[in-house]
Amino acid sequence: MGTGRLLGVGLGERVLELVLPATCAGCGAPGAACCARCLAGFGRPERVARGPTGGVGCYALARYEDIPRRLVLSYKERGRRDLAAPLGRVLAAALPHLPGASPDDEGVWWLVPAPSRRTASRVRGGPHMLRLARACAAALAEAGSSAAVAPALRLAAGARDAVGLTHAQRAANLAGRLRLDPRGLPPVHTRVVVLDDVLTTGATAAACARMLTEGGQKVTAVLTLTATG
Repeated sequence: MGTGRLLGVGLGERVLELVLPATCAGCGAPGAACCARCLAGFGRPERVARGPTGGVGCYALARYEDIPRRLVLSYKERGRRDLAAPLGRVLAAALPHLPGASPDDEGVWWLVPAPSRRTASRVRGGPHMLRLARACAAALAEAGSSAAVAPALRLAAGARDAVGLTHAQRAANLAGRLRLDPRGLPPVHTRVVVLDDVLTTGATAAACARMLTEGGQKVTAVLTLTATG
């Protein structure tokens, strides 16, 4: 069931990896998109308090600083799509250590990527968290676990860049614009984990958890690569 549900890295990206020599986005060392030393900057998930999230725990693998910040920015804003695989692996490795999170009754981990604005997705070559969720699912499948990516959330037009906004401003920015996408919803009452890259004020995590819960899903955790503060 695991591999049948997955959509992996695109053929074009794999060809690009063969043409261009890889260098670590963290330290510049040749040989890989991210060397083992830089990737070790991400640890086990630690709970991060970020205001009301409907009882859903929010967890991050590193602080949004130094090498982890550089890697996230390189992947998200600087075109380093080859980082999806190594970053997906650290998310996959963290899932079994998430308190309260578990696969469904059939042993499938359901992953819901936080949505991106359409304008941002166009600049980034597609929804970056969807790509990362698929890389995470692929890593789980390689380790023998089943996984499914559920792109169940979308942002309607009008949402602006959230950089620099307060919690209240972020919440207002999402109000009425964060919606369920029926095409990506898993079966009702499915246990899901929301994935994101940076946890800031917690407004996005709370909104995602709320929408999914209203849609009949059971959000067991929000897992992010990094957290500010």
